[in-house]
Amino acid sequence: MNEVSRKCVGIIFGGQSNEHAISIESAKAIFVALNSEINKKKFSTKVFYINRNGKWFDSKDSLLILENSKDIDNFITNSLFENIKIFENIDCKDIDVWFPIIHGANGEDGSIQGLLKFTQKPFVGSGILGSALGMDKIIMKLIFSHLKIPQVNFFIIQNENLDDSNNLKIICDQIIKKLNLPLFVKPANSGSSIGISKVVNQSEIVGALQKAWSIDHRIIVEEGLEVKELEVGIIGKTNLIASEVGEVNYVSDWYDYDSKYKSKNKVTIPAKINNNLRKKIQTLSKQSCTALNINTFARVDFFLEKGTDKIYLNEINTIPGFTSTSMFPLLWQSSGLEIDELIAKLIEYSL
Repeated sequence: MNEVSRKCVGIIFGGQSNEHAISIESAKAIFVALNSEINKKKFSTKVFYINRNGKWFDSKDSLLILENSKDIDNFITNSLFENIKIFENIDCKDIDVWFPIIHGANGEDGSIQGLLKFTQKPFVGSGILGSALGMDKIIMKLIFSHLKIPQVNFFIIQNENLDDSNNLKIICDQIIKKLNLPLFVKPANSGSSIGISKVVNQSEIVGALQKAWSIDHRIIVEEGLEVKELEVGIIGKTNLIASEVGEVNYVSDWYDYDSKYKSKNKVTIPAKINNNLRKKIQTLSKQSCTALNINTFARVDFFLEKGTDKIYLNEINTIPGFTSTSMFPLLWQSSGLEIDELIAKLIEYSL
């Protein structure tokens, strides 16, 4: 296949999100997959880095060879590259399809999707609506409640001033009346467990709310159960396909940021569950993504309550990680798709 017939993929990574470093690692994995022996005959790549201040850089593929986000920032600072006005100096004619791999704010919430839509080029991943709904835990849970998709009990906090001590006390009292300890306090829009606290004692609620409030003024509080963490990968456009079900066994008390990215967790794929439960989880995964207009790819996370085998949908991640330890590519590898085949398939869906 000659150069003209190859499709040019524009990888966009980095960003102002608190998941900046994870985005870089995911972009590296996608870049390597697109440059495999099979894929480099079909695709060429361009990379576009957004630093922590939101500045865009149209640069060389060599950026993704660097070790970490600090090295990349230093490379930009000490190079001749200048930050660009978005799209002004990028020849969008060269791009056949965008691959945004920015996790969290401005990447998964519909922002970058809306921006890319103006280029009139397709992009990999859910559209504006699906991305926005998938990122916002409050709206997601309200829709799932309406559809009677099983979830743990929850309490919503929005349009409240948690800097007001009296207001904070009233909210704490409301939480205690509605939910049983332990609790998980989460920012409505955040990923990788950043800003989340596990609350075991009533005295810890205020600190947990303030921690979440520092990231997002909309907060969700959930009842904690004794559970196993199960995850499913979803790919497809109109007809969604579910991967094998996987289980994450973590050594920490709960599945926090460090246990996701710094600990050696035991991943079991396929999960040791019966076939009826497996089918139920896969069906719920597809139903929940369809309900939120989420397509192309996503990871759906579930809780399996110990002792009862009750299933609860936790959340949907519309741009899951592609790092070497990320569940999404591992789930599909166990389902028969290596990462280079997986990436090619996602691009083909988008084209």
